[in-house]
Amino acid sequence: MKKRKKKKLIIFMPSIEGGGVEKNLFIITNYLSKKLNNIKIITADKKFKKNFDSNLEVIYPKSFDLKKSGRRKKYIICLFILLQIFLKNKDYVIFAFQANLYCTILCKLFGIKVIVRSNSSPTGWSKNFFKKYLYNKLLNLADKVIVNSYDFKRQFKKFFSINAHCIYNPLNKKEIIKKSKVKIKFPFFTKKNATLKIINVGRFTDQKDHLTLLKSVNLIKDKINFRLLIIGRGINKKKMINYIKNNKLKNKVKLINFQSNPFKYIRLADLFVLSSSYEGLPNVLLEAITLKKFVISTNCPTGPREILINGQGGELVRVEDYKGLAKKILFFNLNKKKLNKKIIIAHKALKRFDYTENLNKYLSIVEKSLKI
Repeated sequence: MKKRKKKKLIIFMPSIEGGGVEKNLFIITNYLSKKLNNIKIITADKKFKKNFDSNLEVIYPKSFDLKKSGRRKKYIICLFILLQIFLKNKDYVIFAFQANLYCTILCKLFGIKVIVRSNSSPTGWSKNFFKKYLYNKLLNLADKVIVNSYDFKRQFKKFFSINAHCIYNPLNKKEIIKKSKVKIKFPFFTKKNATLKIINVGRFTDQKDHLTLLKSVNLIKDKINFRLLIIGRGINKKKMINYIKNNKLKNKVKLINFQSNPFKYIRLADLFVLSSSYEGLPNVLLEAITLKKFVISTNCPTGPREILINGQGGELVRVEDYKGLAKKILFFNLNKKKLNKKIIIAHKALKRFDYTENLNKYLSIVEKSLKI
């Protein structure tokens, strides 16, 4: 009896920008490549080719220079590449990490299975009636929808009647701890400079809402001796620099560019603060807790409340509540020893994000979809 052929997998990620979504892309894709054969990835960002397993075939636009192009242009060109593949061979399953609606439409036009991984809470765009309508009608066409937190899953069910699968982000604790031990000289975070060392890591965008964080430290700049380090890059950098300058925070707040290894800086800090207006499941919180740092986060949809066990493993504050955040920072500064038990609780709860267990959940869904 002849063995039934399996379909081949294409991973679709037009724009790779180096954030939390991309970390999960590399981890999940490289794990699948060790378990499955003939995986292709379509992306417009060739420079990240080195981040993928050598067994993977990376397909990218060869006739275009897209280094300075925006997401939309990358989406269009990568969708065209996908279309060209479908015109020759339909024996594929697509795993979309990005441009989910467009990718789903194209796949359904050709009768091709598509798995969609949604990365951030719909809170950021669900007030847009047109987007909400499209998601409700089109994302339900996907064969599988994967989200990374149970709050996220409930949102998709409530707003779009989508029965999503929740798979937590796989957390590679060994790698985080190893990278955190890289020694650096960073005078900004010395005991002489600060009794409280605060850190934030995230793209400089409206979603991450760094202005709420900056407003909070501006309220306490004369009350405690702190230093705040913010690591990232993005369109709001100038706005952040202007706020720092106008409020005379230059000696207390430092911005540095995106780091492939932020863990060596997180290790030096006392406190990690997340000020986002919405998330999916923020990797940075898992990484900070892995390094046993206390976390204060906005209680934004989705992820922080779940990671911090409704405040048992850290402190939660309302979105955009810079006054409340300032009070939480002051409270932590006065009660570090007392609050250490919350760090222990959060650290123990990291077992939910077990690296191999969650990667095997991805493998199981993909393997079932590849069967003809």
